[in-house]
Amino acid sequence: MAAAGRIPKPEMNQTPPGSRATPRGYRYYDLVMAAFVTVLLCANLIGAAKVAQVGGFTFGAGVLFFPISYVFGDVLTEVYGYARARKVVWAGFGALAFASFMSWATLAFPPAPDWPHQAAYETVFGGTPRIVLASLVAYFCGEFCNSYVLAKMKLATGGRLLWSRTIGSTIVGEAVDSVVFYPLAFLGAWETDLVVRVMVSNYLLKVVWEAVMTPFTYRVVNFLKRAESEDFFDRSTNFTPFSLET
Repeated sequence: MAAAGRIPKPEMNQTPPGSRATPRGYRYYDLVMAAFVTVLLCANLIGAAKVAQVGGFTFGAGVLFFPISYVFGDVLTEVYGYARARKVVWAGFGALAFASFMSWATLAFPPAPDWPHQAAYETVFGGTPRIVLASLVAYFCGEFCNSYVLAKMKLATGGRLLWSRTIGSTIVGEAVDSVVFYPLAFLGAWETDLVVRVMVSNYLLKVVWEAVMTPFTYRVVNFLKRAESEDFFDRSTNFTPFSLET
């Protein structure tokens, strides 16, 4: 029995057997979704074509920004649960697919005779169908693996050691993304040794970058948990990626 004058605090996200949780609104869920999709599109459209070099190390500029989408994926799963993160991953997939189609359609229109920038547009936005397909498949597989691993690790750790699951899920998610994308996009077009070297170096850079951003992830997660009064545990979640049910 609870002590006089005190109301026992119920455990979060517990729903009686056989009933459905009452849908609730969140103050920041839509904002986090928008940030996720924005980072995803910018990393793939703005950063993908630029090859940079710092201190003798050569890398694609998008590699520095794409892992931020994994940070938002971690935040979504940690605070709102796998099912709501799954909905955001599908939103990102749709946005990438539309952006790819729009890039293709825009380039396919015949340029005006006095418009001299067609070649520049083709350089920046003219990804081959093979690379576009590889990017979409790798994104789909990597993001869902990231969210699944984080949700399962949260259950295993009882919600403790946030750093272990943000970094651990990224290690798995980015590994799946890299193993799918680089061979699918470049194997046969590049030497196998080059594909492996680029894949491994970019993968390590992404994981290190995610680890460096851990303090930022902690701040965002802690803020959202307090603001939303939510800390979701996926105890009875259906983990199929092919659903939009929340």
